[in-house]
Amino acid sequence: MVVADLHAHSSASDGTETPGRLVASAARAGLDVVALTDHDTTSGWDEAVAASAATGVALVRGVEISCHHRGTSVHLLSYLHDPAAPGLLAETERSRASRLARAELMVERIGADLPLTWDDVLAQVDGDATVGRPHLADALVAKGLVRDRGHAFATVLSTRSPYFVGHHAPDAVEAVRLVRAAGGVPVFAHPRAVLRGRVVGDDVVEELAAAGLAGLEAHHRDHTPEATAALVDLAGALGLLVTGSSDYHGTGKVNRLGEHTTDPGVLEAVEAQGLLDVVRP
Repeated sequence: MVVADLHAHSSASDGTETPGRLVASAARAGLDVVALTDHDTTSGWDEAVAASAATGVALVRGVEISCHHRGTSVHLLSYLHDPAAPGLLAETERSRASRLARAELMVERIGADLPLTWDDVLAQVDGDATVGRPHLADALVAKGLVRDRGHAFATVLSTRSPYFVGHHAPDAVEAVRLVRAAGGVPVFAHPRAVLRGRVVGDDVVEELAAAGLAGLEAHHRDHTPEATAALVDLAGALGLLVTGSSDYHGTGKVNRLGEHTTDPGVLEAVEAQGLLDVVRP
């Protein structure tokens, strides 16, 4: 039985472990397969590939794209796509640049009331990682201004906070098309995570499926049992794959590697649809 976790983040975006250490952690957690899906970047892929050979854990190369649909946030996982595909690459680069500008403006606003500087934030960023609110949260923790990331997101960094600033995100339907054009396999991440904010309805999932969506990440800690069951039924009705993942961020979240996994047959179907192969040691 192959144990596969298809959603994990490294320090290339907002995780706390380097890509290599993430793959090593996957080995210690008893995983056979892990997907590296950092936000809007593939910069961790090479290090993770090397770690796959060293640890014996197979690697699914991917990315998580922050999108929207008529003002509602949608997170899209892309697996096994061409990282140099111009359409998708241009969109993710635009998102990364927007995240950076957003972070700088938020720090400026926060700094008017709290002792937080841009240098404090940069001290929490690993290399050329995609800068995001988690790095601001870590800086706030390091300065003793909040208890932990969760406290930061519930207060200073909340979308309802006076310090909050939005960032560019592509339309979800267009993102699905860009992923397919890049040879990737698009899967809707945690589509019923209501505690994170508004979620889209079944009609939007149907629209995404018509555009080329491959699957739904139904098994996720941010879903109630009822939500998971409804997503499994919806996937069946629309002919979509059903995945399960941890959404691991190292110590950045309580999520643990392997707490939800993906059926081996679904993994095979993902690989069959993708341009790239799963990296097997």
